[in-house]
Amino acid sequence: MIRKIVVCLLPTVLLLIVSLSVAQQAKKIPTIGVLRPGSPSPPDPLIQQFRQGLRELGYLEGKNILIEYRYAEGKSDRLPDLAAELVRIKVDVIVTTDTPAIRAAKQATTTIPIVMANVADPVATGLVASLARPGGNITGLSNLAPDLDQKRLELLKETLPKATRVALIWQSGNPAQMLRLNAIHAAAQASGLKLQALEVRNADELASAFESAARERAGALIVPAAMVAAYRRQIADFAGNKKLPVIYDTRESVEEAGGLMSYGPDLLGLYRRSAIFVDKILKGVKPADLPVEQPMKFELVINLKTAKALGLTIPPNLLARADKVIK
Repeated sequence: MIRKIVVCLLPTVLLLIVSLSVAQQAKKIPTIGVLRPGSPSPPDPLIQQFRQGLRELGYLEGKNILIEYRYAEGKSDRLPDLAAELVRIKVDVIVTTDTPAIRAAKQATTTIPIVMANVADPVATGLVASLARPGGNITGLSNLAPDLDQKRLELLKETLPKATRVALIWQSGNPAQMLRLNAIHAAAQASGLKLQALEVRNADELASAFESAARERAGALIVPAAMVAAYRRQIADFAGNKKLPVIYDTRESVEEAGGLMSYGPDLLGLYRRSAIFVDKILKGVKPADLPVEQPMKFELVINLKTAKALGLTIPPNLLARADKVIK
Protein backbone atom coordinates (compact mmCIF):
# COMPACT_ATOMS: atom_id res chain seq x y z
CA MET A 1 0.00 0.00 0.00
CA ILE A 2 2.78 2.38 0.99
CA ARG A 3 4.67 1.46 -2.16
CA LYS A 4 1.61 2.32 -4.29
CA ILE A 5 1.25 5.69 -2.56
CA VAL A 6 4.92 6.48 -3.13
CA VAL A 7 4.68 5.47 -6.77
CA CYS A 8 1.60 7.65 -7.25
CA LEU A 9 3.11 10.65 -5.50
CA LEU A 10 6.56 10.41 -7.04
CA PRO A 11 5.68 12.10 -10.37
CA THR A 12 3.97 14.94 -8.50
CA VAL A 13 6.94 15.43 -6.20
CA LEU A 14 9.38 15.39 -9.12
CA LEU A 15 7.23 17.87 -11.03
CA LEU A 16 7.11 20.15 -7.98
CA ILE A 17 10.91 19.98 -7.59
CA VAL A 18 11.45 20.79 -11.26
CA SER A 19 8.95 23.67 -11.11
CA LEU A 20 10.61 25.13 -8.04
CA SER A 21 14.02 24.79 -9.67
CA VAL A 22 12.85 26.55 -12.85
CA ALA A 23 11.17 29.29 -10.84
CA GLN A 24 14.29 29.76 -8.75
CA GLN A 25 16.47 30.01 -11.86
CA ALA A 26 14.07 32.51 -13.44
CA LYS A 27 14.12 34.59 -10.30
CA LYS A 28 17.91 34.73 -10.38
CA ILE A 29 17.97 36.50 -13.75
CA PRO A 30 18.79 40.11 -12.85
CA THR A 31 16.74 42.97 -14.26
CA ILE A 32 18.23 46.30 -15.31
CA GLY A 33 16.03 49.36 -15.39
CA VAL A 34 16.99 51.90 -18.06
CA LEU A 35 15.65 55.44 -17.58
CA ARG A 36 16.20 57.82 -20.52
CA PRO A 37 15.09 61.46 -20.86
CA GLY A 38 14.65 61.21 -24.64
CA SER A 39 12.86 58.96 -27.09
CA PRO A 40 13.47 55.36 -28.22
CA SER A 41 12.83 56.30 -31.85
CA PRO A 42 14.93 56.42 -33.93
CA PRO A 43 16.92 53.54 -32.35
CA ASP A 44 18.81 54.95 -29.39
CA PRO A 45 22.54 54.64 -30.28
CA LEU A 46 23.58 55.16 -26.66
CA ILE A 47 21.49 52.28 -25.43
CA GLN A 48 22.78 50.16 -28.29
CA GLN A 49 26.30 50.79 -26.98
CA PHE A 50 25.24 49.92 -23.44
CA ARG A 51 23.79 46.63 -24.68
CA GLN A 52 26.98 45.98 -26.62
CA GLY A 53 28.97 46.51 -23.43
CA LEU A 54 26.77 43.97 -21.67
CA ARG A 55 27.27 41.45 -24.48
CA GLU A 56 31.04 41.85 -24.23
CA LEU A 57 30.72 40.91 -20.56
CA GLY A 58 28.69 37.80 -21.36
CA TYR A 59 25.18 39.15 -20.73
CA LEU A 60 22.54 38.22 -23.31
CA GLU A 61 19.29 40.12 -23.08
CA GLY A 62 16.38 37.78 -22.49
CA LYS A 63 18.64 34.89 -21.43
CA ASN A 64 20.79 35.84 -18.43
CA ILE A 65 19.76 39.49 -18.16
CA LEU A 66 16.46 41.36 -18.49
CA ILE A 67 16.12 45.06 -19.31
CA GLU A 68 13.13 47.29 -18.60
CA TYR A 69 13.17 50.51 -20.66
CA ARG A 70 11.48 53.75 -19.68
CA TYR A 71 11.63 56.88 -21.90
CA ALA A 72 10.40 60.34 -20.86
CA GLU A 73 10.03 61.47 -24.50
CA GLY A 74 11.65 64.82 -23.70
CA LYS A 75 9.16 65.54 -20.88
CA SER A 76 11.25 65.90 -17.74
CA ASP A 77 8.14 66.02 -15.51
CA ARG A 78 7.58 62.33 -16.36
CA LEU A 79 10.92 61.23 -14.94
CA PRO A 80 9.85 60.86 -11.26
CA ASP A 81 6.92 58.60 -12.17
CA LEU A 82 9.03 56.50 -14.54
CA ALA A 83 11.74 56.11 -11.89
CA ALA A 84 9.13 55.12 -9.29
CA GLU A 85 7.77 52.55 -11.73
CA LEU A 86 11.18 50.91 -12.08
CA VAL A 87 11.44 50.78 -8.30
CA ARG A 88 7.99 49.19 -8.01
CA ILE A 89 8.90 46.35 -10.37
CA LYS A 90 12.03 45.78 -8.24
CA VAL A 91 14.78 46.09 -10.81
CA ASP A 92 18.25 45.15 -9.56
CA VAL A 93 19.99 48.27 -10.86
CA ILE A 94 18.95 51.48 -12.61
CA VAL A 95 21.00 52.95 -15.46
CA THR A 96 20.26 56.54 -16.36
CA THR A 97 21.78 59.79 -17.60
CA ASP A 98 21.65 63.58 -17.10
CA THR A 99 21.01 65.29 -13.78
CA PRO A 100 17.16 65.44 -13.80
CA ALA A 101 16.82 61.71 -14.54
CA ILE A 102 19.50 60.72 -12.03
CA ARG A 103 17.91 62.94 -9.40
CA ALA A 104 14.51 61.37 -10.08
CA ALA A 105 16.01 57.91 -9.59
CA LYS A 106 17.77 59.03 -6.42
CA GLN A 107 14.51 60.36 -4.99
CA ALA A 108 12.72 57.14 -5.90
CA THR A 109 15.12 54.80 -4.09
CA THR A 110 17.97 54.81 -1.60
CA THR A 111 18.61 51.08 -1.86
CA ILE A 112 18.56 50.06 -5.55
CA PRO A 113 21.98 50.83 -7.11
CA ILE A 114 22.00 53.63 -9.69
CA VAL A 115 24.60 53.84 -12.46
CA MET A 116 25.15 57.23 -14.09
CA ALA A 117 26.05 56.58 -17.73
CA ASN A 118 26.75 60.26 -18.35
CA VAL A 119 26.47 63.34 -16.13
CA ALA A 120 28.11 66.77 -16.02
CA ASP A 121 29.18 67.35 -12.40
CA PRO A 122 27.67 64.89 -9.93
CA VAL A 123 29.47 66.42 -6.94
CA ALA A 124 28.42 70.04 -7.52
CA THR A 125 24.83 68.97 -8.15
CA GLY A 126 24.70 66.87 -4.97
CA LEU A 127 24.27 63.48 -6.60
CA VAL A 128 27.36 61.99 -4.93
CA ALA A 129 29.54 62.99 -1.98
CA SER A 130 32.77 62.87 -4.01
CA LEU A 131 34.17 61.24 -7.12
CA ALA A 132 36.53 58.97 -5.17
CA ARG A 133 33.96 58.03 -2.52
CA PRO A 134 30.48 58.56 -3.97
CA GLY A 135 28.67 57.10 -0.95
CA GLY A 136 25.01 56.12 -1.05
CA ASN A 137 23.64 54.06 -3.92
CA ILE A 138 24.95 56.06 -6.92
CA THR A 139 28.10 55.77 -9.02
CA GLY A 140 29.04 55.86 -12.71
CA LEU A 141 30.67 58.21 -15.19
CA SER A 142 31.02 61.99 -15.41
CA ASN A 143 31.52 63.77 -18.74
CA LEU A 144 33.34 66.77 -17.23
CA ALA A 145 31.09 69.11 -19.25
CA PRO A 146 31.64 72.38 -17.33
CA ASP A 147 35.43 72.11 -17.71
CA LEU A 148 35.20 71.76 -21.49
CA ASP A 149 33.11 74.78 -22.39
CA GLN A 150 36.06 77.19 -22.46
CA LYS A 151 37.71 74.98 -25.08
CA ARG A 152 34.52 74.77 -27.16
CA LEU A 153 34.21 78.55 -27.29
CA GLU A 154 37.86 78.87 -28.29
CA LEU A 155 37.31 76.43 -31.16
CA LEU A 156 34.19 78.27 -32.23
CA LYS A 157 35.99 81.61 -32.21
CA GLU A 158 38.87 80.12 -34.22
CA THR A 159 36.40 78.82 -36.80
CA LEU A 160 34.24 81.97 -36.89
CA PRO A 161 36.65 84.86 -36.15
CA LYS A 162 34.06 87.48 -37.17
CA ALA A 163 31.32 86.15 -34.88
CA THR A 164 30.30 88.51 -32.09
CA ARG A 165 27.26 86.71 -30.63
CA VAL A 166 26.50 83.08 -29.81
CA ALA A 167 23.26 81.54 -28.58
CA LEU A 168 22.96 78.77 -26.00
CA ILE A 169 19.90 76.56 -25.63
CA TRP A 170 19.73 75.41 -22.04
CA GLN A 171 17.24 73.51 -19.91
CA SER A 172 15.83 75.21 -16.85
CA GLY A 173 15.29 72.96 -13.85
CA ASN A 174 18.54 71.13 -14.59
CA PRO A 175 21.20 72.08 -12.00
CA ALA A 176 24.01 70.77 -14.19
CA GLN A 177 22.98 73.06 -17.02
CA MET A 178 22.93 76.01 -14.66
CA LEU A 179 26.58 75.22 -13.94
CA ARG A 180 27.22 75.06 -17.66
CA LEU A 181 25.42 78.32 -18.26
CA ASN A 182 27.79 80.04 -15.84
CA ALA A 183 30.82 78.33 -17.40
CA ILE A 184 29.79 79.24 -20.95
CA HIS A 185 29.02 82.82 -19.94
CA ALA A 186 32.53 83.19 -18.49
CA ALA A 187 34.06 81.51 -21.56
CA ALA A 188 32.13 83.80 -23.92
CA GLN A 189 33.38 86.88 -22.09
CA ALA A 190 36.96 85.59 -22.24
CA SER A 191 36.55 85.01 -26.00
CA GLY A 192 35.04 88.44 -26.64
CA LEU A 193 31.60 87.02 -27.49
CA LYS A 194 28.15 88.07 -26.35
CA LEU A 195 26.11 85.15 -25.03
CA GLN A 196 22.39 84.87 -25.67
CA ALA A 197 21.06 82.31 -23.19
CA LEU A 198 17.77 80.78 -24.35
CA GLU A 199 15.91 78.98 -21.57
CA VAL A 200 13.80 76.04 -22.73
CA ARG A 201 11.40 73.88 -20.75
CA ASN A 202 9.24 72.37 -23.50
CA ALA A 203 8.76 72.20 -27.26
CA ASP A 204 6.78 75.47 -27.39
CA GLU A 205 9.58 77.35 -25.64
CA LEU A 206 12.08 75.73 -28.01
CA ALA A 207 10.28 77.31 -30.98
CA SER A 208 10.33 80.70 -29.26
CA ALA A 209 14.05 80.27 -28.51
CA PHE A 210 14.73 79.62 -32.17
CA GLU A 211 12.86 82.77 -33.18
CA SER A 212 14.83 84.80 -30.63
CA ALA A 213 18.16 83.45 -31.86
CA ALA A 214 17.26 84.31 -35.45
CA ARG A 215 15.99 87.78 -34.49
CA GLU A 216 19.18 88.61 -32.57
CA ARG A 217 21.31 87.28 -35.45
CA ALA A 218 23.32 84.80 -33.43
CA GLY A 219 26.47 83.77 -35.25
CA ALA A 220 26.44 80.24 -33.85
CA LEU A 221 24.42 77.95 -31.63
CA ILE A 222 25.71 75.95 -28.65
CA VAL A 223 23.68 72.85 -27.79
CA PRO A 224 24.39 70.76 -24.66
CA ALA A 225 23.99 67.01 -24.97
CA ALA A 226 20.92 66.94 -22.71
CA MET A 227 19.05 69.17 -25.15
CA VAL A 228 20.02 66.98 -28.09
CA ALA A 229 18.44 63.95 -26.41
CA ALA A 230 15.09 65.74 -26.22
CA TYR A 231 15.07 67.91 -29.36
CA ARG A 232 17.58 66.47 -31.84
CA ARG A 233 15.42 66.74 -34.98
CA GLN A 234 14.01 70.21 -34.23
CA ILE A 235 17.47 71.64 -33.57
CA ALA A 236 18.90 70.15 -36.76
CA ASP A 237 15.99 71.44 -38.86
CA PHE A 238 16.24 74.96 -37.41
CA ALA A 239 20.00 75.16 -37.87
CA GLY A 240 19.70 73.90 -41.44
CA ASN A 241 16.94 76.33 -42.38
CA LYS A 242 18.71 79.33 -40.84
CA LYS A 243 22.20 78.21 -41.98
CA LEU A 244 23.38 78.53 -38.41
CA PRO A 245 26.63 76.80 -37.30
CA VAL A 246 26.07 74.49 -34.33
CA ILE A 247 28.71 73.21 -31.91
CA TYR A 248 27.79 70.13 -29.91
CA ASP A 249 29.30 68.25 -26.98
CA THR A 250 29.83 64.95 -28.77
CA ARG A 251 30.55 63.56 -32.23
CA GLU A 252 27.27 61.62 -32.41
CA SER A 253 25.33 64.87 -32.77
CA VAL A 254 27.61 66.05 -35.56
CA GLU A 255 27.30 62.74 -37.38
CA GLU A 256 23.54 62.35 -36.92
CA ALA A 257 22.24 65.93 -36.73
CA GLY A 258 24.64 67.62 -39.15
CA GLY A 259 26.27 70.05 -36.74
CA LEU A 260 29.40 71.94 -37.70
CA MET A 261 31.67 70.57 -34.98
CA SER A 262 31.89 68.97 -31.58
CA TYR A 263 34.42 68.72 -28.80
CA GLY A 264 34.03 66.40 -25.88
CA PRO A 265 34.33 62.86 -24.56
CA ASP A 266 33.34 59.73 -26.45
CA LEU A 267 29.72 59.51 -25.31
CA LEU A 268 29.18 56.12 -26.90
CA GLY A 269 32.23 54.87 -25.02
CA LEU A 270 30.80 56.16 -21.72
CA TYR A 271 27.59 54.22 -22.25
CA ARG A 272 29.47 51.10 -23.25
CA ARG A 273 31.63 51.41 -20.15
CA SER A 274 28.60 51.88 -17.88
CA ALA A 275 27.96 48.16 -18.44
CA ILE A 276 31.14 47.45 -16.45
CA PHE A 277 29.64 49.25 -13.44
CA VAL A 278 26.45 47.21 -13.80
CA ASP A 279 28.46 43.99 -13.98
CA LYS A 280 30.41 44.80 -10.81
CA ILE A 281 27.26 45.74 -8.92
CA LEU A 282 25.45 42.56 -9.98
CA LYS A 283 28.46 40.62 -8.70
CA GLY A 284 28.12 42.20 -5.26
CA VAL A 285 30.21 45.38 -5.28
CA LYS A 286 28.46 48.29 -3.57
CA PRO A 287 28.04 51.55 -5.54
CA ALA A 288 29.56 53.47 -2.63
CA ASP A 289 32.81 51.55 -3.19
CA LEU A 290 33.01 52.28 -6.94
CA PRO A 291 34.66 55.67 -7.67
CA VAL A 292 33.00 57.85 -10.30
CA GLU A 293 35.09 57.76 -13.47
CA GLN A 294 36.04 60.72 -15.66
CA PRO A 295 36.97 60.55 -19.35
CA MET A 296 40.63 60.90 -20.21
CA LYS A 297 40.29 61.46 -23.96
CA PHE A 298 38.39 64.17 -25.81
CA GLU A 299 37.54 64.30 -29.51
CA LEU A 300 37.37 67.18 -31.96
CA VAL A 301 35.06 66.36 -34.87
CA ILE A 302 34.52 68.71 -37.81
CA ASN A 303 31.85 68.30 -40.47
CA LEU A 304 33.20 69.64 -43.78
CA LYS A 305 29.91 68.87 -45.53
CA THR A 306 28.12 71.21 -43.15
CA ALA A 307 30.88 73.82 -43.44
CA LYS A 308 30.51 73.79 -47.23
CA ALA A 309 26.72 74.14 -46.98
CA LEU A 310 27.22 77.14 -44.65
CA GLY A 311 29.83 78.70 -46.91
CA LEU A 312 32.54 78.41 -44.27
CA THR A 313 36.22 77.66 -44.67
CA ILE A 314 37.72 75.71 -41.79
CA PRO A 315 41.28 76.85 -40.95
CA PRO A 316 43.81 74.21 -42.08
CA ASN A 317 45.53 74.09 -38.68
CA LEU A 318 42.18 73.33 -37.05
CA LEU A 319 41.51 70.53 -39.52
CA ALA A 320 44.93 69.11 -38.76
CA ARG A 321 44.04 68.89 -35.05
CA ALA A 322 40.68 67.19 -35.63
CA ASP A 323 40.27 63.58 -34.54
CA LYS A 324 37.69 63.05 -37.24
CA VAL A 325 36.72 65.03 -40.34
CA ILE A 326 33.39 64.27 -42.02
CA LYS A 327 33.69 64.86 -45.78
